[in-house]
Amino acid sequence: MCYFWAQMNGFRGLIVLFSLAILATGCANITTLPGGKKDVKGPKLLSISPKDSILNTRVNKIELRFNEFVNVTDAAKEVVISPILPIPMNVGGAYKKVTVKIADSLLQDNTTYRISFGNAIKDVHEGNPFKDYTYTFSTGSYFDSLQISGEVINAVTGMPDTSAYVLLYNGTKTDSAVLREKPLYVGRVENGHFSIKGLPGRKFRIYALHDANNNLMYDGLNEWIAFTEKTVQAGDTNAAPINLRIFPEAVDTARAGSDSLKHSRMAALNDKPAAKKDLSYSPDVDTTDKNKRTKDITTPIAIKCNNMIDSVTPEHIGLYLDTTDVSVAINVQRDSVRKDVLLVNTQWKENTVYTLKLKKGFIKDTSGNEAMPSKYVFRTKNEDDYGKLNVQLPAKYLGNNYILLIKSDKDTVHMKAVTDTVVKLNLLQPGNYTMLIIDDANGNGKWDTGDLLAHRQPEMVIPYHGNVLLKAGWENGIDFEPKKKPRMGAEQEKDNEQKRK
Repeated sequence: MCYFWAQMNGFRGLIVLFSLAILATGCANITTLPGGKKDVKGPKLLSISPKDSILNTRVNKIELRFNEFVNVTDAAKEVVISPILPIPMNVGGAYKKVTVKIADSLLQDNTTYRISFGNAIKDVHEGNPFKDYTYTFSTGSYFDSLQISGEVINAVTGMPDTSAYVLLYNGTKTDSAVLREKPLYVGRVENGHFSIKGLPGRKFRIYALHDANNNLMYDGLNEWIAFTEKTVQAGDTNAAPINLRIFPEAVDTARAGSDSLKHSRMAALNDKPAAKKDLSYSPDVDTTDKNKRTKDITTPIAIKCNNMIDSVTPEHIGLYLDTTDVSVAINVQRDSVRKDVLLVNTQWKENTVYTLKLKKGFIKDTSGNEAMPSKYVFRTKNEDDYGKLNVQLPAKYLGNNYILLIKSDKDTVHMKAVTDTVVKLNLLQPGNYTMLIIDDANGNGKWDTGDLLAHRQPEMVIPYHGNVLLKAGWENGIDFEPKKKPRMGAEQEKDNEQKRK
Protein backbone atom coordinates (compact mmCIF):
# COMPACT_ATOMS: atom_id res chain seq x y z
CA MET A 1 0.00 0.00 0.00
CA CYS A 2 2.87 2.37 0.91
CA TYR A 3 4.50 1.56 -2.43
CA PHE A 4 1.39 2.51 -4.40
CA TRP A 5 0.99 5.65 -2.26
CA ALA A 6 4.58 6.64 -3.12
CA GLN A 7 3.97 5.99 -6.79
CA MET A 8 0.95 8.24 -6.72
CA ASN A 9 2.73 11.06 -4.84
CA GLY A 10 5.98 10.87 -6.80
CA PHE A 11 9.39 11.94 -5.42
CA ARG A 12 7.90 13.73 -2.43
CA GLY A 13 6.31 10.49 -1.24
CA LEU A 14 9.63 8.64 -1.39
CA ILE A 15 11.24 11.26 0.83
CA VAL A 16 8.46 10.91 3.40
CA LEU A 17 8.79 7.10 3.43
CA PHE A 18 12.57 7.33 3.85
CA SER A 19 12.17 9.71 6.78
CA LEU A 20 9.68 7.41 8.46
CA ALA A 21 12.07 4.47 8.05
CA ILE A 22 14.88 6.39 9.77
CA LEU A 23 12.57 7.40 12.62
CA ALA A 24 11.42 3.82 13.11
CA THR A 25 15.02 2.57 13.19
CA GLY A 26 15.98 5.16 15.83
CA CYS A 27 13.03 4.22 17.97
CA ALA A 28 14.13 0.60 17.81
CA ASN A 29 17.54 1.29 19.46
CA ILE A 30 17.96 -0.58 22.76
CA THR A 31 18.85 1.56 25.81
CA THR A 32 19.64 0.64 29.39
CA LEU A 33 16.62 1.03 31.64
CA PRO A 34 17.20 3.07 34.79
CA GLY A 35 16.62 1.68 38.29
CA GLY A 36 17.08 -1.84 39.58
CA LYS A 37 19.00 -3.12 42.61
CA LYS A 38 22.69 -2.32 42.90
CA ASP A 39 25.06 -5.30 42.85
CA VAL A 40 26.54 -5.63 46.34
CA LYS A 41 27.85 -9.19 46.14
CA GLY A 42 31.53 -9.90 45.69
CA PRO A 43 32.93 -12.20 42.99
CA LYS A 44 32.24 -15.92 43.44
CA LEU A 45 35.19 -18.33 43.30
CA LEU A 46 34.46 -21.10 40.76
CA SER A 47 37.71 -23.04 40.84
CA ILE A 48 41.28 -22.93 42.12
CA SER A 49 44.36 -24.77 40.88
CA PRO A 50 46.16 -26.43 42.53
CA LYS A 51 43.45 -27.18 45.03
CA ASP A 52 43.44 -25.61 48.47
CA SER A 53 44.94 -27.40 51.51
CA ILE A 54 47.37 -29.77 49.81
CA LEU A 55 50.35 -31.50 51.45
CA ASN A 56 53.87 -32.35 50.27
CA THR A 57 53.76 -29.70 47.55
CA ARG A 58 55.99 -26.73 46.72
CA VAL A 59 53.36 -24.55 45.06
CA ASN A 60 54.81 -22.08 42.55
CA LYS A 61 51.66 -20.94 40.74
CA ILE A 62 48.03 -20.55 41.82
CA GLU A 63 45.10 -19.74 39.51
CA LEU A 64 41.74 -18.58 40.86
CA ARG A 65 38.76 -18.40 38.46
CA PHE A 66 35.66 -16.32 39.20
CA ASN A 67 32.13 -15.92 37.86
CA GLU A 68 32.74 -12.33 36.69
CA PHE A 69 35.50 -9.97 35.59
CA VAL A 70 37.83 -8.96 38.42
CA ASN A 71 40.65 -6.54 39.24
CA VAL A 72 43.53 -6.90 41.71
CA THR A 73 44.25 -3.72 43.69
CA ASP A 74 46.88 -2.87 46.30
CA ALA A 75 48.25 -6.44 46.21
CA ALA A 76 51.52 -5.46 47.93
CA LYS A 77 49.54 -4.53 51.05
CA GLU A 78 46.50 -6.79 50.87
CA VAL A 79 47.96 -10.14 49.71
CA VAL A 80 50.15 -11.56 52.48
CA ILE A 81 51.91 -14.93 52.72
CA SER A 82 52.99 -16.39 56.06
CA PRO A 83 55.75 -17.19 56.72
CA ILE A 84 56.86 -14.15 54.71
CA LEU A 85 59.22 -14.78 51.80
CA PRO A 86 62.38 -12.72 51.03
CA ILE A 87 61.03 -11.99 47.53
CA PRO A 88 57.38 -10.86 47.16
CA MET A 89 54.83 -12.92 45.26
CA ASN A 90 53.67 -11.81 41.83
CA VAL A 91 49.90 -11.25 41.90
CA GLY A 92 47.90 -10.21 38.83
CA GLY A 93 44.39 -10.34 37.47
CA ALA A 94 42.90 -10.44 33.97
CA TYR A 95 39.34 -11.07 32.81
CA LYS A 96 37.90 -13.64 35.24
CA LYS A 97 41.20 -15.03 36.54
CA VAL A 98 43.73 -14.13 39.24
CA THR A 99 47.22 -15.62 39.14
CA VAL A 100 49.74 -15.85 42.00
CA LYS A 101 53.35 -16.77 41.22
CA ILE A 102 55.77 -17.89 43.95
CA ALA A 103 59.51 -18.51 43.78
CA ASP A 104 59.35 -22.09 45.07
CA SER A 105 63.10 -22.14 45.73
CA LEU A 106 62.37 -19.82 48.69
CA LEU A 107 59.94 -22.24 50.32
CA GLN A 108 61.16 -24.07 53.41
CA ASP A 109 60.79 -27.79 54.01
CA ASN A 110 58.03 -29.08 56.30
CA THR A 111 56.39 -25.68 56.54
CA THR A 112 52.76 -24.60 56.33
CA TYR A 113 52.11 -21.53 54.16
CA ARG A 114 48.97 -19.42 54.23
CA ILE A 115 48.16 -16.72 51.66
CA SER A 116 45.60 -14.15 52.78
CA PHE A 117 44.06 -12.10 49.96
CA GLY A 118 42.49 -9.39 52.14
CA ASN A 119 40.37 -7.11 49.93
CA ALA A 120 42.71 -7.20 46.92
CA ILE A 121 40.29 -8.99 44.54
CA LYS A 122 37.25 -6.94 43.46
CA ASP A 123 34.69 -7.13 40.71
CA VAL A 124 35.22 -4.70 37.83
CA HIS A 125 31.81 -3.01 37.77
CA GLU A 126 30.94 -2.23 41.40
CA GLY A 127 34.25 -2.84 43.19
CA ASN A 128 32.75 -5.42 45.57
CA PRO A 129 35.59 -7.34 47.26
CA PHE A 130 36.17 -11.08 47.42
CA LYS A 131 36.75 -11.10 51.17
CA ASP A 132 38.24 -13.26 53.89
CA TYR A 133 39.82 -15.93 51.72
CA THR A 134 43.01 -17.74 52.72
CA TYR A 135 44.79 -20.34 50.59
CA THR A 136 46.82 -22.97 52.46
CA PHE A 137 49.44 -25.51 51.45
CA SER A 138 52.27 -27.37 53.15
CA THR A 139 55.66 -28.47 51.91
CA GLY A 140 55.55 -31.30 54.47
CA SER A 141 53.24 -34.13 55.41
CA TYR A 142 51.17 -32.15 57.93
CA PHE A 143 49.72 -28.71 58.58
CA ASP A 144 50.98 -26.52 61.41
CA SER A 145 47.84 -25.94 63.45
CA LEU A 146 48.83 -23.89 66.51
CA GLN A 147 47.85 -20.26 66.99
CA ILE A 148 48.63 -17.11 68.97
CA SER A 149 45.80 -14.74 69.90
CA GLY A 150 45.50 -11.58 71.94
CA GLU A 151 44.50 -7.94 71.91
CA VAL A 152 46.10 -4.63 70.93
CA ILE A 153 45.29 -1.49 72.91
CA ASN A 154 46.00 2.11 71.94
CA ALA A 155 48.31 3.14 74.81
CA VAL A 156 47.34 6.81 74.52
CA THR A 157 43.58 6.30 74.86
CA GLY A 158 43.34 2.88 76.47
CA MET A 159 40.81 1.85 73.78
CA PRO A 160 41.05 -1.13 71.36
CA ASP A 161 43.28 -0.51 68.33
CA THR A 162 41.82 -0.99 64.86
CA SER A 163 44.66 -0.45 62.38
CA ALA A 164 47.76 -2.32 63.54
CA TYR A 165 49.58 -5.33 62.17
CA VAL A 166 50.87 -8.01 64.55
CA LEU A 167 54.35 -9.30 63.68
CA LEU A 168 55.90 -12.57 64.82
CA TYR A 169 59.68 -13.06 64.85
CA ASN A 170 61.77 -16.06 65.82
CA GLY A 171 62.11 -16.17 69.60
CA THR A 172 65.90 -16.03 69.36
CA LYS A 173 65.80 -12.54 67.81
CA THR A 174 66.34 -9.30 69.75
CA ASP A 175 64.10 -6.23 69.65
CA SER A 176 66.34 -4.65 67.02
CA ALA A 177 65.13 -7.26 64.49
CA VAL A 178 61.88 -5.33 63.97
CA LEU A 179 63.99 -2.36 62.81
CA ARG A 180 65.96 -4.15 60.09
CA GLU A 181 64.13 -7.25 58.84
CA LYS A 182 60.65 -8.45 58.01
CA PRO A 183 58.81 -10.85 60.34
CA LEU A 184 58.02 -14.50 59.77
CA TYR A 185 54.28 -14.15 60.30
CA VAL A 186 51.85 -11.23 60.05
CA GLY A 187 48.30 -10.81 61.33
CA ARG A 188 45.77 -8.00 61.15
CA VAL A 189 44.05 -6.42 64.14
CA GLU A 190 40.26 -6.22 64.01
CA ASN A 191 38.39 -4.36 66.76
CA GLY A 192 41.38 -4.70 69.04
CA HIS A 193 41.82 -8.46 68.62
CA PHE A 194 44.16 -10.63 66.56
CA SER A 195 44.62 -14.33 65.91
CA ILE A 196 47.46 -15.80 63.85
CA LYS A 197 46.86 -19.44 62.95
CA GLY A 198 48.85 -22.22 61.33
CA LEU A 199 51.93 -21.75 63.51
CA PRO A 200 54.61 -24.34 64.34
CA GLY A 201 55.30 -25.25 67.95
CA ARG A 202 58.06 -22.75 68.65
CA LYS A 203 58.66 -19.54 70.61
CA PHE A 204 58.08 -16.13 69.05
CA ARG A 205 58.73 -12.49 69.81
CA ILE A 206 55.56 -10.49 69.21
CA TYR A 207 55.14 -6.87 68.11
CA ALA A 208 52.27 -4.66 66.94
CA LEU A 209 52.96 -1.98 64.34
CA HIS A 210 51.27 1.01 62.74
CA ASP A 211 53.11 0.63 59.44
CA ALA A 212 53.07 4.03 57.70
CA ASN A 213 55.08 2.94 54.63
CA ASN A 214 53.87 -0.69 54.36
CA ASN A 215 57.33 -2.27 54.61
CA LEU A 216 56.49 -4.43 57.68
CA MET A 217 59.42 -2.96 59.62
CA TYR A 218 59.51 -0.32 62.34
CA ASP A 219 60.99 2.89 60.96
CA GLY A 220 60.19 5.10 63.94
CA LEU A 221 58.99 8.25 62.20
CA ASN A 222 55.16 8.48 62.12
CA GLU A 223 54.88 4.82 63.21
CA TRP A 224 53.72 3.22 66.45
CA ILE A 225 55.10 0.07 68.08
CA ALA A 226 54.18 -2.44 70.80
CA PHE A 227 56.10 -5.39 72.23
CA THR A 228 55.72 -8.23 74.71
CA GLU A 229 57.92 -8.57 77.76
CA LYS A 230 58.86 -12.19 76.99
CA THR A 231 58.75 -14.67 74.15
CA VAL A 232 55.48 -16.54 73.62
CA GLN A 233 55.12 -20.25 72.88
CA ALA A 234 52.60 -20.91 70.12
CA GLY A 235 49.70 -23.02 71.39
CA ASP A 236 50.55 -22.58 75.07
CA THR A 237 47.10 -22.55 76.67
CA ASN A 238 48.54 -21.88 80.15
CA ALA A 239 50.28 -18.66 79.15
CA ALA A 240 48.99 -15.29 80.36
CA PRO A 241 46.72 -13.40 77.92
CA ILE A 242 48.69 -11.41 75.35
CA ASN A 243 48.03 -7.69 75.70
CA LEU A 244 49.99 -5.37 73.41
CA ARG A 245 49.87 -1.62 74.10
CA ILE A 246 50.86 0.25 70.97
CA PHE A 247 52.52 3.65 71.40
CA PRO A 248 54.40 6.43 69.56
CA GLU A 249 57.95 6.79 70.82
CA ALA A 250 59.06 10.18 72.10
CA VAL A 251 60.49 12.54 69.47
CA ASP A 252 64.24 13.11 69.61
CA THR A 253 63.99 16.83 70.40
CA ALA A 254 67.69 17.49 69.81
CA ARG A 255 67.52 16.00 66.33
CA ALA A 256 64.18 17.62 65.61
CA GLY A 257 65.60 21.00 66.60
CA SER A 258 68.66 20.45 64.43
CA ASP A 259 66.51 19.48 61.42
CA SER A 260 64.28 22.51 61.99
CA LEU A 261 67.28 24.80 62.21
CA LYS A 262 68.74 23.33 59.02
CA HIS A 263 65.40 23.79 57.24
CA SER A 264 65.10 27.43 58.33
CA ARG A 265 68.66 28.20 57.20
CA MET A 266 68.06 26.64 53.80
CA ALA A 267 64.84 28.62 53.49
CA ALA A 268 66.69 31.82 54.31
CA LEU A 269 69.20 31.12 51.54
CA ASN A 270 66.69 30.09 48.90
CA ASP A 271 63.65 32.25 49.57
CA LYS A 272 63.27 35.89 48.73
CA PRO A 273 62.72 38.29 51.64
CA ALA A 274 59.04 38.52 52.51
CA ALA A 275 57.29 41.70 51.50
CA LYS A 276 56.69 44.11 54.38
CA LYS A 277 53.06 43.96 55.53
CA ASP A 278 51.07 46.52 57.49
CA LEU A 279 50.26 45.38 61.02
CA SER A 280 46.68 44.21 61.50
CA TYR A 281 44.99 42.27 64.30
CA SER A 282 41.71 40.69 65.38
CA PRO A 283 40.50 39.90 68.94
CA ASP A 284 38.41 36.74 69.32
CA VAL A 285 35.30 38.54 70.59
CA ASP A 286 31.87 38.81 68.96
CA THR A 287 30.79 42.43 68.60
CA THR A 288 27.78 41.91 66.34
CA ASP A 289 25.22 42.20 69.17
CA LYS A 290 26.05 43.29 72.71
CA ASN A 291 22.80 41.72 73.95
CA LYS A 292 24.02 38.28 72.87
CA ARG A 293 26.14 36.38 75.40
CA THR A 294 29.25 35.24 73.49
CA LYS A 295 32.46 35.76 75.51
CA ASP A 296 33.73 32.74 77.46
CA ILE A 297 34.36 33.77 81.08
CA THR A 298 36.98 31.05 81.60
CA THR A 299 39.49 32.21 78.96
CA PRO A 300 41.36 35.43 78.08
CA ILE A 301 40.81 37.50 74.96
CA ALA A 302 43.28 36.35 72.29
CA ILE A 303 44.37 39.13 69.94
CA LYS A 304 45.71 37.48 66.76
CA CYS A 305 48.14 39.53 64.66
CA ASN A 306 49.25 39.06 61.07
CA ASN A 307 52.91 39.72 61.98
CA MET A 308 55.20 38.63 64.80
CA ILE A 309 54.84 40.83 67.91
CA ASP A 310 58.01 42.69 68.88
CA SER A 311 56.88 44.91 71.77
CA VAL A 312 53.77 45.56 73.90
CA THR A 313 52.63 48.73 75.70
CA PRO A 314 50.08 47.55 78.32
CA GLU A 315 49.17 51.16 79.22
CA HIS A 316 47.58 51.48 75.78
CA ILE A 317 45.17 48.62 76.49
CA GLY A 318 42.00 49.28 78.49
CA LEU A 319 39.03 47.16 79.53
CA TYR A 320 35.86 48.90 80.76
CA LEU A 321 32.48 47.91 82.18
CA ASP A 322 29.68 48.44 79.67
CA THR A 323 30.29 51.58 77.60
CA THR A 324 31.42 53.69 80.58
CA ASP A 325 34.90 54.70 81.61
CA VAL A 326 34.89 52.41 84.67
CA SER A 327 38.03 50.40 84.05
CA VAL A 328 38.80 46.92 85.37
CA ALA A 329 42.15 45.39 86.25
CA ILE A 330 43.65 43.33 83.44
CA ASN A 331 46.56 41.00 82.90
CA VAL A 332 48.39 41.34 79.58
CA GLN A 333 50.90 38.77 78.34
CA ARG A 334 52.14 37.18 75.16
CA ASP A 335 51.11 33.66 74.28
CA SER A 336 53.93 31.29 75.27
CA VAL A 337 53.72 29.35 72.01
CA ARG A 338 52.15 31.58 69.36
CA LYS A 339 54.44 34.57 68.87
CA ASP A 340 51.76 36.50 67.00
CA VAL A 341 49.12 36.34 69.77
CA LEU A 342 48.56 38.67 72.73
CA LEU A 343 46.38 37.60 75.68
CA VAL A 344 44.21 39.99 77.73
CA ASN A 345 42.54 38.57 80.84
CA THR A 346 40.55 39.64 83.90
CA GLN A 347 38.14 38.28 86.51
CA TRP A 348 35.19 38.14 84.10
CA LYS A 349 31.70 38.85 85.45
CA GLU A 350 28.78 36.85 84.15
CA ASN A 351 26.33 38.36 81.65
CA THR A 352 28.17 41.69 81.59
CA VAL A 353 28.93 44.09 78.75
CA TYR A 354 32.60 45.03 78.38
CA THR A 355 34.41 47.47 76.12
CA LEU A 356 37.96 46.73 74.99
CA LYS A 357 39.87 49.84 73.89
CA LEU A 358 43.16 49.49 72.07
CA LYS A 359 45.14 52.71 71.57
CA LYS A 360 47.55 53.37 68.74
CA GLY A 361 50.86 51.59 69.22
CA PHE A 362 49.65 49.13 71.88
CA ILE A 363 51.81 46.63 69.99
CA LYS A 364 54.61 46.87 67.44
CA ASP A 365 55.74 44.14 65.08
CA THR A 366 59.30 43.14 64.18
CA SER A 367 59.26 45.56 61.22
CA GLY A 368 58.48 48.52 63.48
CA ASN A 369 54.83 48.86 62.43
CA GLU A 370 52.47 50.25 65.07
CA ALA A 371 48.96 48.89 65.56
CA MET A 372 46.11 51.26 64.80
CA PRO A 373 43.48 52.04 67.50
CA SER A 374 40.14 50.26 67.77
CA LYS A 375 37.23 49.54 70.14
CA TYR A 376 35.22 46.34 70.75
CA VAL A 377 31.96 45.97 72.72
CA PHE A 378 30.76 42.49 73.75
CA ARG A 379 28.84 40.57 76.43
CA THR A 380 30.06 37.66 78.57
CA LYS A 381 28.28 34.36 79.00
CA ASN A 382 26.09 33.40 81.94
CA GLU A 383 26.47 30.39 84.23
CA ASP A 384 23.48 28.82 82.49
CA ASP A 385 25.45 28.80 79.22
CA TYR A 386 27.75 26.14 80.67
CA GLY A 387 27.46 22.55 81.84
CA LYS A 388 28.54 20.90 85.07
CA LEU A 389 30.20 17.52 85.46
CA ASN A 390 30.51 15.41 88.61
CA VAL A 391 32.70 12.31 88.27
CA GLN A 392 32.49 9.48 90.83
CA LEU A 393 35.80 7.58 91.05
CA PRO A 394 36.50 4.20 92.69
CA ALA A 395 38.52 4.45 95.90
CA LYS A 396 41.25 2.24 94.39
CA TYR A 397 42.44 5.21 92.34
CA LEU A 398 42.97 7.47 95.35
CA GLY A 399 46.63 8.38 95.63
CA ASN A 400 49.18 5.94 94.23
CA ASN A 401 50.05 8.39 91.43
CA TYR A 402 46.75 8.15 89.54
CA ILE A 403 45.81 11.14 87.36
CA LEU A 404 42.32 11.93 86.03
CA LEU A 405 42.33 13.45 82.53
CA ILE A 406 39.16 14.98 81.05
CA LYS A 407 39.16 16.32 77.48
CA SER A 408 36.69 18.13 75.27
CA ASP A 409 36.79 17.97 71.49
CA LYS A 410 39.20 20.91 71.49
CA ASP A 411 41.16 20.97 74.74
CA THR A 412 42.10 19.36 78.05
CA VAL A 413 39.85 20.75 80.79
CA HIS A 414 41.15 18.73 83.75
CA MET A 415 44.41 16.90 84.43
CA LYS A 416 45.08 16.45 88.13
CA ALA A 417 46.04 13.76 90.62
CA VAL A 418 43.12 11.85 92.11
CA THR A 419 42.77 13.13 95.68
CA ASP A 420 39.04 12.56 96.17
CA THR A 421 36.47 10.03 94.99
CA VAL A 422 34.31 12.87 93.61
CA VAL A 423 35.59 15.43 91.11
CA LYS A 424 33.31 18.42 90.40
CA LEU A 425 33.83 20.64 87.35
CA ASN A 426 31.78 23.76 86.62
CA LEU A 427 31.67 26.22 83.71
CA LEU A 428 32.32 23.61 81.03
CA GLN A 429 31.51 24.38 77.42
CA PRO A 430 28.61 22.31 76.03
CA GLY A 431 29.85 19.42 73.91
CA ASN A 432 31.33 15.91 74.05
CA TYR A 433 33.88 14.94 76.68
CA THR A 434 36.08 11.89 77.21
CA MET A 435 37.86 10.70 80.34
CA LEU A 436 40.72 8.44 81.30
CA ILE A 437 42.95 7.72 84.27
CA ILE A 438 46.74 7.64 83.92
CA ASP A 439 48.75 5.28 86.12
CA ASP A 440 51.60 7.75 86.62
CA ALA A 441 54.24 5.20 87.61
CA ASN A 442 57.16 7.66 87.75
CA GLY A 443 55.14 10.39 89.50
CA ASN A 444 55.99 13.20 87.07
CA GLY A 445 52.39 14.34 86.66
CA LYS A 446 51.89 13.28 83.04
CA TRP A 447 51.59 10.25 80.76
CA ASP A 448 54.90 8.86 79.49
CA THR A 449 55.26 6.81 76.34
CA GLY A 450 57.39 3.68 75.91
CA ASP A 451 60.80 2.95 74.43
CA LEU A 452 61.37 -0.17 72.31
CA LEU A 453 65.13 -0.59 72.58
CA ALA A 454 65.14 0.38 76.26
CA HIS A 455 62.41 -2.27 76.67
CA ARG A 456 60.23 0.21 78.56
CA GLN A 457 56.46 -0.04 78.28
CA PRO A 458 54.24 3.07 78.13
CA GLU A 459 52.42 4.05 81.29
CA MET A 460 49.07 2.38 81.73
CA VAL A 461 45.87 4.20 80.79
CA ILE A 462 42.42 3.22 82.09
CA PRO A 463 39.70 4.64 79.81
CA TYR A 464 36.15 5.61 80.56
CA HIS A 465 34.10 3.61 78.06
CA GLY A 466 31.87 6.11 76.34
CA ASN A 467 31.44 9.83 75.74
CA VAL A 468 29.85 12.38 78.05
CA LEU A 469 27.48 14.85 76.37
CA LEU A 470 27.20 18.13 78.27
CA LYS A 471 24.39 20.57 77.50
CA ALA A 472 24.06 24.17 78.58
CA GLY A 473 22.47 24.47 82.02
CA TRP A 474 22.74 20.73 82.70
CA GLU A 475 24.58 18.93 85.49
CA ASN A 476 25.85 15.43 84.65
CA GLY A 477 26.78 12.81 87.23
CA ILE A 478 29.04 10.05 85.91
CA ASP A 479 30.40 6.86 87.49
CA PHE A 480 33.86 6.31 86.00
CA GLU A 481 33.30 2.58 86.48
CA PRO A 482 29.53 2.05 86.24
CA LYS A 483 28.17 -0.29 88.87
CA LYS A 484 26.79 -3.56 87.54
CA LYS A 485 23.03 -3.84 87.78
CA PRO A 486 21.82 -6.68 90.05
CA ARG A 487 20.58 -9.74 88.20
CA MET A 488 16.97 -10.51 88.98
CA GLY A 489 14.42 -13.27 88.59
CA ALA A 490 15.31 -16.33 86.50
CA GLU A 491 18.85 -15.08 85.79
CA GLN A 492 19.60 -14.69 89.51
CA GLU A 493 18.11 -18.14 90.26
CA LYS A 494 20.27 -19.66 87.51
CA ASP A 495 23.38 -18.07 89.06
CA ASN A 496 22.46 -19.39 92.51
CA GLU A 497 21.95 -22.88 91.08
CA GLN A 498 25.40 -22.81 89.46
CA LYS A 499 26.96 -21.74 92.76
CA ARG A 500 25.23 -24.61 94.63
CA LYS A 501 26.67 -27.10 92.12
